[in-house]
Amino acid sequence: MSACEPSAEIHCANLIRTAANQGLDGQIEWVGVGGTQMEKAGCTILENTVRRAAMLHNAFGQIGFFYRVLKQIREFFETHAIDLVIVCDSPAFNFHVAKAARKAGIPVLFYVAPQLWAWAPWRIAKLRKCCTKLACILPFEEDWFCGRNIDAKFVGNPLFDEITIDLTEGYKDYTGYDPRKVKVALFPGSRNAEIKTLWPAMQRIAIQIKQKWPEATFTACAAGEEKLEQLRKRKITGLKCEFTIGNVYETADQADFALVASGSATLQVAAAGCPMVILYQSSRILWHLLGRWLIRTRFLSLVNILAGREVVTEFMPYFSSIRPVADRCSQIIGNRTLLMKTSMELENLVAPLSRGSASQEVLQMALSLIPDPGRQDRDQALESHLRPPVKTPR
Repeated sequence: MSACEPSAEIHCANLIRTAANQGLDGQIEWVGVGGTQMEKAGCTILENTVRRAAMLHNAFGQIGFFYRVLKQIREFFETHAIDLVIVCDSPAFNFHVAKAARKAGIPVLFYVAPQLWAWAPWRIAKLRKCCTKLACILPFEEDWFCGRNIDAKFVGNPLFDEITIDLTEGYKDYTGYDPRKVKVALFPGSRNAEIKTLWPAMQRIAIQIKQKWPEATFTACAAGEEKLEQLRKRKITGLKCEFTIGNVYETADQADFALVASGSATLQVAAAGCPMVILYQSSRILWHLLGRWLIRTRFLSLVNILAGREVVTEFMPYFSSIRPVADRCSQIIGNRTLLMKTSMELENLVAPLSRGSASQEVLQMALSLIPDPGRQDRDQALESHLRPPVKTPR
C-alpha cells in the first residue's frame, strides 16, 4: 500500500480494519509506505511518507526523499512476492509506484481516482498502462474513466463510511439564528504548507468577523495531535479560539459557518450542511505561468465541481489579501435565508456519496485481483457484509 497524505492514510487504515472485521485478519499481510495510522491498523511501514505531505510547488523540496523511497519500493518488489499493490491518491508519486509494480508483473488497484478530468487529461494513457482497476470516490468519475477504457467503479466516498445518519434529513434551518452570536469553524487543512499559509490568514479573517459580529465564537479543527501543536504555535494574538482534533463532520455540524482549506474536508463540511467559504493558496507566479492554463474545470473546489455551479464561494487561488474573503464571509453570516438555502443544497449534493461503504467495496475489488483458489468462498462471505448501512435521521 502506498499513501502520502493524512487523508489517504486514513482510507488505507480503514481498509485494513475492514478486512480484519470481515474475518481476514491473518490471511492478508499488509506492507507499504504511509504513516502511524496504517501501522496501528496492522500495516508494516517501510517508510513514513505522510510526514512529508506537500502539494504543488512545496513538493519540489521533497523530490530527493521520495526518489529514495521509490528506489526502496522497487527493491522490495524485486525481493518479495507481492500479490497486489494498492496506491491511494497522490498521483504525482503513486504513478511511479504503480509503474514499478506493473513492470514487476503485480496488479495495481488505484484507490481514489487521479483527477485527470480536472487537469492533465493527456495522462490517461499513462494511467491505462499502470492501473488494473480504479476505485472512484466521485459519482461522475466512473463513466468518465470507463469511457476512456479504464476498468473503473464508483465505490462511494470513504469520508462518509463512519456517518450513519440520513444526510437528506440534516440541513440547518437556522431557527433562532443570531449573526451576532455566529459559531464559526476553521479548517486550515492537514498539510504543513496549508497550515503555514492558510492558518494565519484564517485567523486574520476571523478577527475581522469578530469586529463586525462581537459575540462570534471560533473553533479550529486539527487533523491530529502533531497538527494541533502546529496550530497552537502559529496562533496569533487577538483571537480567542477553541481547538478540536479530527472531528471535521462533528465540528461543522455544531457550526453556523466555516472557513475551509480546499480538499476532502469540504465534503465532510458539506455533509454537515454547513455553509462555507473555501480557500487555497498557491504561488502567484506558478499560477499565472502554469496553473490557470492547466486547469480544465470551471470551478476548483470539490463541492462546486460536483454541483456544476457555485454553491459555495471559493477563493482559489487565494494569494495575500484577506479583505475580499472577510467581506464575503460577513455577507453570508448576515444573511439567514442564504445560509439556510446553502445548507439544504449541500446536504442534497453529498447524499449520494454516503451510500454503502467505500472500504468494503474497495476490499472486494482488491480480493478479486488476488490469485487465490479459496477466494470464491471468501468473496461470498464478504458479500453478506456489503449491504448499505441503515441511516438514522438526526
